[in-house]
Amino acid sequence: MLKRIAITGPESTGKTRLAKELAAYFHTNRVPEFSRSYLPQLERKYTAGDILAIAKGQLENEERVAGKTKGLLFCDTDFTVTKIWAEVVFGACPRWIDEQFEEHVYDLYLLCYPDLPWEPDPLRENPHDRLRLFGLYRKALEEKGFNFAVVSGEGRERLKNAVNFVESLMA
Repeated sequence: MLKRIAITGPESTGKTRLAKELAAYFHTNRVPEFSRSYLPQLERKYTAGDILAIAKGQLENEERVAGKTKGLLFCDTDFTVTKIWAEVVFGACPRWIDEQFEEHVYDLYLLCYPDLPWEPDPLRENPHDRLRLFGLYRKALEEKGFNFAVVSGEGRERLKNAVNFVESLMA
């Protein structure tokens, strides 16, 4: 049976790197972050509608990759990201994202702690409040009672911590 693991958390907390490293370590697939291909194509500022389109695109890609994956699937982002992103930037979350956040539950959420140095990127917006945002992620996962673990540390230590959480899920 396929176990889906969401890599989630604020910007610049190593989600993409961790998803790549975990997929390589466990010899399985990962779902890349859809917004990375979507946002650069816009010739305007993104809207709440774009966040909804990103969430739908992410899910579509996840289902496509899941169809050809056995064992573990690592997802570089999840509905927690689009939910909090919409709430922080626009003050509200599209209902469809809220519904998916509650219904599309992952077997494990790896919540990345913001203990890595900020890395500038044209798509990133929040260099100074990652700790506050981390609190929003933690609260959202706790309120729903989702199975999550906080991943911290740098480099090999961060990967080792994440691997231990995944192996606990499989035990």
